[in-house]
Amino acid sequence: MAAAVEQLRAGARETLEDLLRLFSSIYFAVSLFAVWGFLTLIGVIVDQGKDPQFYWTNYSPALARLVLRLHLDNIYHGTLYVGVIGAIVASLAVCTFRRVIPARLPPLRPVRIEHIPLNATLALEGEESTIRERLERFLRERGWQIRKREFGGEEWTFADKHNWARRGVLVAHIGFAIITAGTTWYWAQGFSGDTAIVTGETQTIPQTGARIRLEHFGYRFDPIKTKSGLIYQPIDYVSQVRYAGRDNVWRDATIRVNQPLDIDGTLYYQATYGFATEFSLLRNGKPIAGVPAGFLKEGQALEVGPGRGIEYSQFVGTIDRKTGRATNDPRPNDPGVVVRIVDGERVLGAALLPIGGSIDLGRGFRLSAPRFVVYSGIQYRYDPGMVLVGIGAFVLLSGLCIAFYFLPARLFLRLIGNGSKWELGVAATTVKGYDVFEDQFRELVGALGRCN
Repeated sequence: MAAAVEQLRAGARETLEDLLRLFSSIYFAVSLFAVWGFLTLIGVIVDQGKDPQFYWTNYSPALARLVLRLHLDNIYHGTLYVGVIGAIVASLAVCTFRRVIPARLPPLRPVRIEHIPLNATLALEGEESTIRERLERFLRERGWQIRKREFGGEEWTFADKHNWARRGVLVAHIGFAIITAGTTWYWAQGFSGDTAIVTGETQTIPQTGARIRLEHFGYRFDPIKTKSGLIYQPIDYVSQVRYAGRDNVWRDATIRVNQPLDIDGTLYYQATYGFATEFSLLRNGKPIAGVPAGFLKEGQALEVGPGRGIEYSQFVGTIDRKTGRATNDPRPNDPGVVVRIVDGERVLGAALLPIGGSIDLGRGFRLSAPRFVVYSGIQYRYDPGMVLVGIGAFVLLSGLCIAFYFLPARLFLRLIGNGSKWELGVAATTVKGYDVFEDQFRELVGALGRCN
């Protein structure tokens, strides 16, 4: 029984060692970063947190099906994404204690000087104390930190330069850990979303309960002449709003592009705008029961039967009075809307409907668009971990700069002999190999020989 238990323990220790060896592998860590980057890229490309209908409307059927079945619409909160981040943190921790600390912060111990590629031997004469004093003064004047240790009755001298820079990789690891803490905080408590507020209406943000009313929306277009003709460039668009946060006090505010509104720590950004249109559908001069009242935004539709509807496709700012066709001027001078008759995913027809006018759809149906209003598209985001991510990025960059631009080096010095005849053995190591320090070591040994 005892033998079986011991064998089980040995197997468990071997499995644990294999697991630690895997997580300390640089190739495994790089693979995890590659997977993390790929998943993050998917999150950037695929719109996150939208209703399923959004993907069916804006994506091809195959892509929408893929996004929804694999839950790519909420990838940052998915088990795979969080699991990969956890594995990266675990790998960094194992690498730090099994590889980085032993390699970057080696203990002071004697070495076989002749076995180190960068080594030299100098013959010196004089009193031992005098020679050691000259050596220490020589190294300190050149910025080396001196430490002495005795091993087996033999005194060793260790000299370090930029020894603090050995911790550069550790600092970078700490920076990534801080970034991970910030992103985890956002994952646990943060949120983002968007909403469209029609002029004169109030929207309530579901995550915070904040209420925002759009009082007025202002925009400006500038005509610009190009080789292809005259185009109208949007220069500025601004939302004048009233809002109430947790204190239930209404305040006036302005939301501009790159100038978000802060309500109880949640930032609201001016993202887009559009024109919401009121429609009226009659049949034989009478309103149709069940057709929703109110304003429709581009892409929305009036349902007039099973699978059949009238879709508000596009707002046209200016209709040419002579031709009755849409122009490229987006400013609402003689506005209209493009509507499409759809049956499922099949388009049966389209028409340009002037605002204030009406069109005959046949079979007694008449569609009119009495008026339009502007709506403002607002994006909002609450990210409590943003400060941590910023601090982590700074710490990570600092650690990488330390690791790449400074060269920690260590000298091993052993003085052996007796009387006035002594032999000084010198060897050097760095965290970046021997070639990068070869010229400096040769100059140092030459100067050391001339000094003594």
